[in-house]
Amino acid sequence: MPVALSPCLSSEPPSHCDSVWRGATLVTMKDGHYNLIENGAIAVTGGKIVWTGSAADCPAFSYARQHDFDGGIITPGFVDCHTHLVFGGDRSAEFEQRLNGVSYAEIAAAGGGILSTVNATREATEDELLAQALFRLKPLLAEGVTCVEIKSGYGLSVESELKMLRVIRRLGVMLPVEVKSTCLAAHALPPEFKGRADEYIDLICDTLLPVVASENLADAVDAFCEHLAFSPDQVERVFTVAAALGLPVKLHAEQLSSLHGSALAARHHALSADHLEYATEDDAKAMAATGTVAVLLPGAYYLLRETQCPPVAHFRQHNVPMALASDANPGTSPALSLRLMLNMGCTLFRLTPEEALAGITCHGARALGLQDTHGTLETGKVADFIHWPLSRPAELVYWLGGQLPCTIVYRGEIRGEFRS
Repeated sequence: MPVALSPCLSSEPPSHCDSVWRGATLVTMKDGHYNLIENGAIAVTGGKIVWTGSAADCPAFSYARQHDFDGGIITPGFVDCHTHLVFGGDRSAEFEQRLNGVSYAEIAAAGGGILSTVNATREATEDELLAQALFRLKPLLAEGVTCVEIKSGYGLSVESELKMLRVIRRLGVMLPVEVKSTCLAAHALPPEFKGRADEYIDLICDTLLPVVASENLADAVDAFCEHLAFSPDQVERVFTVAAALGLPVKLHAEQLSSLHGSALAARHHALSADHLEYATEDDAKAMAATGTVAVLLPGAYYLLRETQCPPVAHFRQHNVPMALASDANPGTSPALSLRLMLNMGCTLFRLTPEEALAGITCHGARALGLQDTHGTLETGKVADFIHWPLSRPAELVYWLGGQLPCTIVYRGEIRGEFRS
């Protein structure tokens, strides 16, 4: 498991550093804005940024390496703060069925839908789940993701949820990417608990979460608050136990209806409330009061052909930080490009390019509780950044598809290429 990096508290730059990176415009994303520094420089020591600013003002460091870029821009590393990358099988056949006119209810009645993913996940070994997750994660890394959150939630039993969480932890050890693990056992009702949702919540609270906490398998706890999943009262029980175990919480809320789950999340000082198509202004006010991040997921909105957008205007009005994420999952967002979500966030949800980029940098980091160490180009932050041979940040939003050429720096070192 990667070692956490703490912010540097010294205001004086050191006389020596490991490396200096020059020759491009810095897109610092401080306070959620571009905050451009033309012809900037970044000094790195021990995997952290120890100085950043205009190259003309750079101190006379002694350094081991200097990297000179010929123009372009440097952004913070991308943060994908909501994914479901670990699961068995895929649902491409069902996707084709739906496009051919078969209803979701008909597919579910035939054993499809989330149940098919649950069955495939339960049957898969850890190594099989790991191999499949690597196939999905590597394309995200190739376009600049340096921090990713991955949820469980397709095991829906103590054994299978723990298996998924162990795979998530293994991914964080195997690859040069910061992986945050989230326990989403309260994702759906397993078939063996049909009609006994409270008993399944008992299992999560009394048996699963204590093991998850004792074995350090999760960094947060999530739940799905919807009519077809779990009620606010049931979610509240999960959150109360999570808090007692010292685990922060997140929530899938207001995706399909308004149950004011986002306000519930805010009452529990949740890191984020996610989806939010049916959130109200009162929900936005509650989130603003506690700093809960709104995580917008345009991939699911697009694939499900939804028509109600998240209340972006209310989030702006009340200064709720807005993150964007891929929501990579087998049923509603089989997305392997976080950069595509930048464009979707702008075209579908009417975000500005600056808001969209903040959504996968500083606000994405805040949605994971990493605002002190990730998400901006500032002294004391982890040295995760990306050089792009582009003229302006909006180009990251503008181009559709394909992998833009880039140099990805992870903890102060150039990261190798990733191919699935």
